[in-house]
Amino acid sequence: MPRPILSLTKKYMKAPKNVTISKEELTVPLIDQYYFETKDKIEGLCRLLDAEIDGKLIIFCRTKKGVDDLAIALGSRGYMAEGLHGDLSQTQRDRVMKKFRDGTADILIATDVAARGIDIDNITHVINFDIPQDPESYVHRIGRTGRVREMSPDEFSGILTVGGTILGTKRTPFKKMRVVEEDKVDKVAAMKKNYRAAKLDCLLCLGGNGTHKTANLLSQEGLNIIGLPKTIDNDIYGTDVTFGFHTAVDIATEVIDRIHTTAGSHSRVMCIEIMGNKAGWLTLYSGIAGGADIILLPELPYDIKKVAAAVENRAKAGKNFSILAVAEGAFSTEEAKMKRKEWTAKRAEAGYTTATARIAKQIEEMTGAETRICVPGHMQRGGSPSAYDRVLATQFGSYAAGLVADEHYGVTVAMVNRHVTANPLADIAGKTRGVPGDCDMLNVARAMGISLG
Repeated sequence: MPRPILSLTKKYMKAPKNVTISKEELTVPLIDQYYFETKDKIEGLCRLLDAEIDGKLIIFCRTKKGVDDLAIALGSRGYMAEGLHGDLSQTQRDRVMKKFRDGTADILIATDVAARGIDIDNITHVINFDIPQDPESYVHRIGRTGRVREMSPDEFSGILTVGGTILGTKRTPFKKMRVVEEDKVDKVAAMKKNYRAAKLDCLLCLGGNGTHKTANLLSQEGLNIIGLPKTIDNDIYGTDVTFGFHTAVDIATEVIDRIHTTAGSHSRVMCIEIMGNKAGWLTLYSGIAGGADIILLPELPYDIKKVAAAVENRAKAGKNFSILAVAEGAFSTEEAKMKRKEWTAKRAEAGYTTATARIAKQIEEMTGAETRICVPGHMQRGGSPSAYDRVLATQFGSYAAGLVADEHYGVTVAMVNRHVTANPLADIAGKTRGVPGDCDMLNVARAMGISLG
């Protein structure tokens, strides 16, 4: 308090009390911040864009209508601007982000929620066309990594059809959770501190095996935790299905469908690598749905001689192509006798980065058939969720909300025999649900004449 004001309080007030309010520093000194006063915001913005800014930038508006209006206004003035908000479909969002990444558009106009999760390295400026409602939102906009803030219900509008995370979150591998690295941060202690600083009643952890191991760790540390099984691998122990899996099956199946065209036209053997390092559910389901002739899974080490024989048998039967659905974690019967380090080293020495590359080469050498590889990769993880996954995620989310209301923590939501329930985190953390040898779908595949190697 300035001394003149302090002297006045002592002169005219009876026994005044001096109250000091300390506040956590929300901003960061490495970011230059300026403000401009203008009577016409759009004209002022255009002058700023013309005179001061060279590079990619994000302009924040408070509402979806504000985003649309500003995008139209800037577009009519010749600026390469695109709008991003919650009413866009996943396809429209992807199109906008592609333009922003490749430079077709150098201005992105967005709402706070729509901009979360954007991973663009060369953004040089952030403009607050509309002032945010709270300091935390302002800090998030200008680049601070701390992202805890209270959200309003309208910010969740339109996200049912959107894939990914609107929060832009990611996790640290579980094996590094207890490791203090160069940044000198005790991760577990930091998470507990942030949990309490944010005054959370509960933390809901959506993810796969790694996420659930960390969720269990935090639960054991005394935090109120609820897990939800979200992974395309469908390998969370204790649940019949995870959300994200069926969407990935649809995408992988479409890849196999499209490969049929080129395989048949050019008489080729096509090896398609499907995601799934330890569990083969995605490969098994998409392989059957897409009409693959050979399906190779991590749970069933393959014999390359049997694989080559299956290709040759199809050729003898007049089939001019073969399609293999290969899980990225598939390995041979010979590799099954080795330790993981041994067979990975052997692959590296031979110059093979994936099992699919080696299998394709071996088939070509053993059969003489022209062989090609297709790796759809992270395409299987993106896009708009399927109707099935939207319903399943809604079921799980609704059930989780009930668990929060009942203060039932230390569990993860599951689907068992078509009924939603919950399993203790301690019972499922660190366990993988692979394709069992007696799985009905394996019998279906065999009955359809599909080779499993």
